Amino acid sequence: MNEAPGGVTVSRVTKYQPSVKGQTFIDSVSNGKYDRQIIKGLKTFLDGNAPEDVRSFYSPDELTALAALTGTRRDVERRMPVKITRHFFELAKKSDALKVLVKASPKETYDLEGAPDPGKQMSFSPVEGLIHKYELGLIYVASTCSAHCRFCYREELIAKKEVARPDGTIAPKGLAQIGELVDYITKHNAEVAANGGLHPETGRRKLVEILMSGGDPMVLSNKNIASWWSALSEAGIESIRLGTKELAYYPKRFDETFFDMVDKFHDAYPGTKIRLMVHFNHPDEFLLKDDNREYIEDPNGGFVWHPDTKHAIEELGKRDWLTVDNQAPIIKDINNDPDALRIMQREMKQHKVENHYFFCGRDIVGHKAFNVPIEEAWHVLNESQKGLSGVETHARLSITHYKGKTEVVAVTNDPLPGVPGTENGLVIMKLHRSIADAPEKGLVTILGRNPEAIWFYGYNDRVIYDEAGLFVGAKNYEDTITYVEVEPV
Repeated sequence: MNEAPGGVTVSRVTKYQPSVKGQTFIDSVSNGKYDRQIIKGLKTFLDGNAPEDVRSFYSPDELTALAALTGTRRDVERRMPVKITRHFFELAKKSDALKVLVKASPKETYDLEGAPDPGKQMSFSPVEGLIHKYELGLIYVASTCSAHCRFCYREELIAKKEVARPDGTIAPKGLAQIGELVDYITKHNAEVAANGGLHPETGRRKLVEILMSGGDPMVLSNKNIASWWSALSEAGIESIRLGTKELAYYPKRFDETFFDMVDKFHDAYPGTKIRLMVHFNHPDEFLLKDDNREYIEDPNGGFVWHPDTKHAIEELGKRDWLTVDNQAPIIKDINNDPDALRIMQREMKQHKVENHYFFCGRDIVGHKAFNVPIEEAWHVLNESQKGLSGVETHARLSITHYKGKTEVVAVTNDPLPGVPGTENGLVIMKLHRSIADAPEKGLVTILGRNPEAIWFYGYNDRVIYDEAGLFVGAKNYEDTITYVEVEPV
């Protein structure tokens, strides 16, 4: 038995037994059969074992440069394994942005500065595989995806790197287990109820929403997903989010067996809402192109979608109790392009997908190869939303402080009269949530501009006003982003 934060005691050996209702639902679900045609590992390309038409994805010079790093501290697959699906490869043949998204590059390991545990997530992990902030919990249910984004925020999980834990131990992050999680939710919510609606130690409210993440939950079988959904619903979870990039990497995963499972879940648990948090970085991931690499106009308006992606999106849109939101980081040489983001936001909204967040890049290991400056990201998003309607421009720019999501609200050009440090303008940030309940929601931080800043540490010496407390102890922040040596995976 382990004592978790907040006084919740959780067993490490709990085996979950579904209820009769849950087991009946799970037994009614069918698993699909999928042929993702995954090309995995640089060795496949280096040895010439990739499918013949795929071998040219890396040039000989690129392979030579990557091979020279193999087995060294700068081995790119030590940072993030290489993986791509046939579907994404076919899209990438006509897209430089998509090539950058999945192709390994020596640039990734030129500078390995970064946080081994971005967002200090292990500090908020009362049981393995759960990050509990606010009344939302994030759970890791898979440790891989159908393909791997090179800028992945979870590179430490995907690459199975060892991270330091609050108790002093060092080990790779593990996945959540249904039994442990159900026990934690049940006990946490009971303690909240007994204390008038707030947890007696953490101040958090009832846990009512879970985000399934990883890795990508859509690499799991339908029965596995069904097991999670029924258990979470019966534990009192009112809304289940599922984060996935499978619509970009392998949209055929959203087949008849999946939608049959979704519909049967809704019939069995009509009070639980499903929210798909999808991840499109660029319109090239779902729009078709002609031989000149131009989008093809749809006579009904907009552009022509890939038929597999369109089918999946249309099927999701038929279910009014299920919502779909897109969110994506703004990454160098992929989507730091106002025109691309403008097209993506319009096409998303036209197909019943809400534009949720765009993110500044995280402080992962090697983040300097991917992150665009914070102020540039704000400018790109702001420019992209010019000419869009109000309903198409719901997305905000977020940067994920360990305290919680923080919006980059505005970047100004003019100084604030009489205020030192504002000669080149201001950056205004607003805290959306704090790590417990929401007592600090809406508090702001005002900074003097630094056009080169790619993370909070770029503003350590430019804090004008810090109501949100984002820069408390800022002088020590850079000490928290050192590279951790691990064995190659």
